[in-house]
Amino acid sequence: MRLPSIPAIDAPGGAYRERPIEPRKTALLSIDMQNSEWSREKMTRARVPGAPEATYLPMMEKMEAQLIPNQQRLQAAARKAGIEVIYTTIESYTLDGRDRSLDHKISHLFCPKGSWEAKVIPEVGPEPNDIVIPKTASGIFNSTNIEYVLRNLGIEYLVIYGICTDQCVECAIRDAADRGFLVTQIEDACAAVEERRHDVSIEQMRGHYCRTRTTAEMIAEIEAVAKSAAA
Repeated sequence: MRLPSIPAIDAPGGAYRERPIEPRKTALLSIDMQNSEWSREKMTRARVPGAPEATYLPMMEKMEAQLIPNQQRLQAAARKAGIEVIYTTIESYTLDGRDRSLDHKISHLFCPKGSWEAKVIPEVGPEPNDIVIPKTASGIFNSTNIEYVLRNLGIEYLVIYGICTDQCVECAIRDAADRGFLVTQIEDACAAVEERRHDVSIEQMRGHYCRTRTTAEMIAEIEAVAKSAAA
């Protein structure tokens, strides 16, 4: 079986963006799936009325019930097909956070260098040879050398997911699209503090900065293109 031909850039319906990935030119990019955002201990504290974490309980429950299982399945399919899995987390280069972006200082977003809070959630964490890129601002393309890394890897397609949908995930999608990467957002592997904000962000990105797929749809595509490439 031959892979379909690449449509013209200006083909109707955004066909150029909507075409299937090429596994060897594709990377999964996990955004901020880190201990500071979810742990079973944090969920226990969030269930206490009036606790500081209580505001984030709906998102944490969604992370546990939906995001983590979906990301586990997606990452397993990607690794089987030889697709890179790359991670970013919010982590300062210093212990006191003096290197953080101005916005993160104002917003009290701080995970010290080497801290537990900055580590990827173990359930969806990296394997020994995976790439993990810490960032000190919301946008990974604005505050790290990720574009240089992706170009070195020969990456043209990015499959993006994580938290928060309307913040760091959306930053990554917009910036990746502006830099010429073809982006797929996995809508049921993302979450925001409020479901309304998640839904609005998904619709803003859909069919403009990226194409949108569910976890099941993306896994089916990965398996299909891997099978075609092998044939």
